[in-house]
Amino acid sequence: MPSHLSADRPAPQPPERDAVDAVDALINRTRRLRGDVDAVRRESVLIDEEDPQMRWQRALCELAVHHLDDLGAQLGQLKEGIPSEASQQPTGCATQGVEDMTAGRPESGSLVGRVGSAEWNLLTDEVTWSEELFVIFGRSPDAGPLSLDDLPSMLLPEDQPLLTSLVTDCLVDGKPIDGEFRILRADGRMRTLHMMGEPVLDTEGRTASMWAVLRDVSELRRSQQVVLRSHDSLRRREHMARTEHRMAVELQEAVLPPWRGSLQLPSKGAGALDIAAHYLPSESSSLIGGDWYDALELPDGRTVLTVGDLTGHGIQATSAMAMLLGALRGMAVAGIEPGTLMGHLNQLLESSVQPALGSAVCCRFDPSTGILAWAQAGHPAPLLFRDGEGRPLLPPDGVLLGATSGVAYEQDEVHLLAGDVLVLHTDGLNRHSDRRASPDALLALAPHFARARTAQECVRTVVTEFGGTERLDDACVLIARIGT
Repeated sequence: MPSHLSADRPAPQPPERDAVDAVDALINRTRRLRGDVDAVRRESVLIDEEDPQMRWQRALCELAVHHLDDLGAQLGQLKEGIPSEASQQPTGCATQGVEDMTAGRPESGSLVGRVGSAEWNLLTDEVTWSEELFVIFGRSPDAGPLSLDDLPSMLLPEDQPLLTSLVTDCLVDGKPIDGEFRILRADGRMRTLHMMGEPVLDTEGRTASMWAVLRDVSELRRSQQVVLRSHDSLRRREHMARTEHRMAVELQEAVLPPWRGSLQLPSKGAGALDIAAHYLPSESSSLIGGDWYDALELPDGRTVLTVGDLTGHGIQATSAMAMLLGALRGMAVAGIEPGTLMGHLNQLLESSVQPALGSAVCCRFDPSTGILAWAQAGHPAPLLFRDGEGRPLLPPDGVLLGATSGVAYEQDEVHLLAGDVLVLHTDGLNRHSDRRASPDALLALAPHFARARTAQECVRTVVTEFGGTERLDDACVLIARIGT
C-alpha cells in the first residue's frame, strides 16, 4: 500500500553530519582538558606532602581526571549512537539522583557539592569530616563523623569486605585507596561512593593517619546501568526483528507460487497463457510486505490471475496475505465470479481478528473464447499491450478491501487476442510507491514487449527498468502473454 509520505516531499532528515562533528569537537576538547589536568596532578606530587591544602588540590585533580574519563566514555557512546529510549531515561534517573542526594542544598550540581574529604588520625583517634561528606552520608554533623571501625556499618553487607581490605592495605602496607562501594543512609537512600585515599606518614615513616576523598557517583552509575540495559534491550529487539524478518520471508516463499521462469496455463489445449512473475523488494529489504501474485488453473480449463497488496509489513502482513490468498484460491476453484469473489474477500478482511486494508485485482481467462473477466478492489488496472502499444483497462467500480462493509464489486470483460500481453502489478512498482503515479513508465515498455518472445523476457525488461528504483514498498509484477 502507498506510503503516507509524498514522493515530492520527503521526510526531513536530521543534520547527522553536524551532530557528529559537534560530538567530535567535544571529545577533542575533553581530551585536551584531561591532559592539562593530568599535568597539574603530576606536578602536585612534588608538593610538600605535609600540606593538607596541597593534598586537597591533588585529590581534586584526581577526581577531575575521573570525571573527564567518564565524560569521554559517555561522549564515545553518544557518537556511536544510543537508542532514543536510552537518551531519555538516564536524564530522568540522573535528575532523581541529584534530588535524592542534595535535597535542600544549594549548588548541588558542582563537583565540590558531590565530593567530601575525611582524615582518621591513628594516634589520637580523632576523625575529621568535611561538611560535604556529612551531606553525602546523610548524617547530621551533631552525630559526629564515623570512625574507621564504624564506617563499614553503613555499607551494604556484600561491599563491607572490600572496604576492610582497602583500609587494611592502606594502613598496613601503605597502599593508596582507590575503590567503590555502596552505602545505605538513615533515610533509606542508597548511594554509590568512589573513595580515593592514602596514608599520611610521620617523621619515622610510620602511618600516622589516613586521608581520603569520597565522591558520590550514584548518578553516573545509574545512568551507565540504564545505558547498558538499553543496549541489551536494543540487541533483543534487533534479534526479534531478524527472527520476524526470517519468518516473514519463509512464509512468503511458502505461500507464493513456487514456479520460476515461465508457466503455461492451461497445461493442455490451444490459447494457453505464457505466464511469468517477479517479486521486487523495497529499498529496505527488511520491509517484507503483504504483496502477492498468483496464477491458478481451474478444473474447467480456465485460468485465474491475481495480484494484491495488504497494508503493513512483517509476520502480520504476510500471514494475512496467506489467509487471503488461500481463500481466493478456494473460491476461484469453486467457480465464484471475480466480482463476487472480491466481495467475499472484503467481508473476510473486515471480520478478521487483525483487520487490515488491501487492494487486489482478480482476472479469469477463458482460452476457448479469449474472454477475460475481471474485478478490482482499489488496485491499479491491468495494462494491455497490443501491436506495440499499451493502455490500461477501464476499471470497474471497487473499493479497498476491508474499507467498508456491504459493498458490491463490479465485474468487466475484455476480449484478448493472440499475441496480447497483459501486465498486472502492485502499486509499489511505481516510482516512490506513489499510487497516483501514472503507468506511463510501464506503457513506455510497449516496444520491448512487442519484440519479446516470452512472458519471462517481458518480466526481465520490467525488472531492468524498475529493479533499481528507490521504492518505499515492495512490489509484484505478473505478465501473461496470450498464445495462438
